[in-house]
Amino acid sequence: MKRSLPLLPLLLCALLLPLTGCEAIGDIFKAGAYTGIIGVVVVLILLFWLFGRFFRRG
Repeated sequence: MKRSLPLLPLLLCALLLPLTGCEAIGDIFKAGAYTGIIGVVVVLILLFWLFGRFFRRG
């Protein structure tokens, strides 16, 4: 039983992460559909840019 005790805080953190994500999604819906669409587009552009820089080096 002592061995699983250090895993408890990690498990609790893993369980709480989706709650903050749901809260952020709720805030985006409160701000409006266009704000959500613009946010998604910006995030996708950033991801493509980062992956492009990462894979061009190799």
